[in-house]
Amino acid sequence: MKMNCFTCMVVLCAFSAVMLQCALAAEYVVGDGIGWNIPPNGAATYTNWASGKTFRVGDILVFNFGTNTHDVVQVPKASYDACNSNNAIVSVIKNGPANVTLDTAGDHYYICTFGGHCTAGQKLAISVSSSSGSPPGANPPTTSPAPTTTPPPTTTPSPTAACAPTPSPASKADGPGTAKSPAATTLTPPPPSSSNAVFASLSLAFASLVLVFLL
Repeated sequence: MKMNCFTCMVVLCAFSAVMLQCALAAEYVVGDGIGWNIPPNGAATYTNWASGKTFRVGDILVFNFGTNTHDVVQVPKASYDACNSNNAIVSVIKNGPANVTLDTAGDHYYICTFGGHCTAGQKLAISVSSSSGSPPGANPPTTSPAPTTTPPPTTTPSPTAACAPTPSPASKADGPGTAKSPAATTLTPPPPSSSNAVFASLSLAFASLVLVFLL
């Protein structure tokens, strides 16, 4: 059960990452309304279309063309200038419309391989930036790290001082010196009361009278 839950979490995270990438990616229709065709104003048409646009890794180019009438292929700059596909970077895409994902930063060149189309201006050159937004080949400015200040050490009160015993009231009253213990007192039994003595005397007198009558 734990393994199944873990697998589901991994799949969910991967799916979320893909969806996030798709959400952040921009989609550009090459040539807008004219699509991917022989442009009426020559190669300047696609040059003007690309100017002012920022292409980033992950973006998508949509080449709108009819199958069997045009195609598209990515080539190096030399082949772009010469209008040939001898050193094509990828296979020729013959079915339209075609979606091309920009997966690397740098200069990208595309042409149509149909005879005479490239020389008539059906070619596109763009510059792709990294996904972070920095232009290709440009290094972001370096900033010096701010000096770190070390906070002054904090003093912790001594446990002995914090827990010192409170002097007793007796020691404060006696003042400095050692407090004296009270002297031990010995309890002496009280002397017999006078009522006991009178009772004893009466008892003795009564006993004497009894003896007198008996004799």
